[in-house]
Amino acid sequence: MNKPDQKFEFSRVTPRNSLVAGASQAAATVNRALMNDDSSDREFEFNDKDFSRVRALILKIAGISLAPSKQSMVYSRLARRLRACNHSRFSTYLDALESNPGSPEWEHFTNSLTTNLTSFYREAHHFDLLKKQLQSLSRSSRIDLWCSAASTGEEPYTMAITAMEAFNSMTPPVRILATDIDTKVLDHAKKGVYRMDQVDKIPEDILRKYFLKGKGESEGLIRVRPEVQALLTFRKLNLMDNVWSLRPGFDAIFCRNVMIYFEKDVQMQILKRFAPLMNPNGLLYAGHSENFAMARDYFSLRGKTVYTVNTDKAAKTGPSGESQQHIITA
Repeated sequence: MNKPDQKFEFSRVTPRNSLVAGASQAAATVNRALMNDDSSDREFEFNDKDFSRVRALILKIAGISLAPSKQSMVYSRLARRLRACNHSRFSTYLDALESNPGSPEWEHFTNSLTTNLTSFYREAHHFDLLKKQLQSLSRSSRIDLWCSAASTGEEPYTMAITAMEAFNSMTPPVRILATDIDTKVLDHAKKGVYRMDQVDKIPEDILRKYFLKGKGESEGLIRVRPEVQALLTFRKLNLMDNVWSLRPGFDAIFCRNVMIYFEKDVQMQILKRFAPLMNPNGLLYAGHSENFAMARDYFSLRGKTVYTVNTDKAAKTGPSGESQQHIITA
């Protein structure tokens, strides 16, 4: 007999008194298990040549530059794909990939090697500035924001909540495009469901206002309210693609803790393509360890890891970018 689908029932959040016991400890245990690797007892043959091939492939298709120290991580993450595809060694798995450029396995390969570290209100000063930025924008048309590495959704949902707080409304004039190369994390993000320990740093008043707490079979889970989800559109987008089907007119682009995985020339290529997508005075939000000084012709540092697009490089039209093409190419 088929097991019935899990039911998700949610109610308004009450003050925090029912965090899942041991959830953080369990998550830490899982993370340690994923990272633990004993090369003397590996299930699959995996040598330096295989690792070099993986590094070259993920650099080519996703722009990700894997450090030499990531060999054990690569083995751990791709071993499950070898099992799924019935390969006994990495060399045959990689041969199969390279011989079939249209294989759906490429998506699994990419998803396995992308890093998705995120949280609600990560680098909180950015959301304080975003709130002020939104409040300073006075126009009748819609305000568009882009989260270019949405991961499991915490960042774009925080942007949406910030917009609601900025306008003191559950229906602010803001829409957020949330993209990522990893389709698996995008599926997670679209659901908007998280463990209680994943929201334990969110202020109580924000939790009660914008989240619903799980009941019954959903006990220990929490979901973003539908009104928050309504502000977001999720799409797959690879920043390394030659074509981005995007309409110019963004007032802010969040590209945080992404560029650190790219070589400098790739970073510059992406930054050059960001600029004409942004409205004059639009803001680019970067990660705490990222520095875009090499793109000073396109962006000027405004504050802590926040850049203003230079007017002469910005979109040549108003907020909606009607007269611009909708295809942005490399």
